[in-house]
Amino acid sequence: MAEDKLLIWKFKCGNTDALRRIYEKYKNDLLKLAVALTNDVQTAEDAVQDVFLSFAQSASRIRLAGNLKAYLAMCVANRIRNTRRDRQRHKTSVLENADCAVCEAERPEQWAILSEELELLSKAMAQVPYEQREVIGLYMQGGMTFRQIAKARNASINTVQGRYRYGLNKLRSILNSQVNK
Repeated sequence: MAEDKLLIWKFKCGNTDALRRIYEKYKNDLLKLAVALTNDVQTAEDAVQDVFLSFAQSASRIRLAGNLKAYLAMCVANRIRNTRRDRQRHKTSVLENADCAVCEAERPEQWAILSEELELLSKAMAQVPYEQREVIGLYMQGGMTFRQIAKARNASINTVQGRYRYGLNKLRSILNSQVNK
């Protein structure tokens, strides 16, 4: 947290290395969150890039009092929510069979196993209702508390906890049924 405050201060003073450090520090976590929410690597990458572009352009307006990772995670979730809303308005379709994120494994057989597991999880997450998927992603990948998510989404903490619980139950049920096949 102290490092983040120092990085933000340096970034506001015009230090581009600070922005690069923020990007390097959080890009993987934000990309995992975005993939979990969209089930589409390209859309996820676009969302994360858009968030960092907006972040870079708003140096003078940034007034961050809390956790930088949680702030950026909420920005990613909002960007994806806006993209989903725009697509629904324009009735464009999203590819169902999206590419999975590339796994880093030491041996080819490890990569194959991890890739298969990631694909299985990605397909299962796509079947979880978006509101539940968003809470799961913000909590697990975004590092946000239920209280922070509730405040950001203007919902009660009980609603957020319920979405998390129901989402995990749905995910567990989907994965168990796929394993038993």
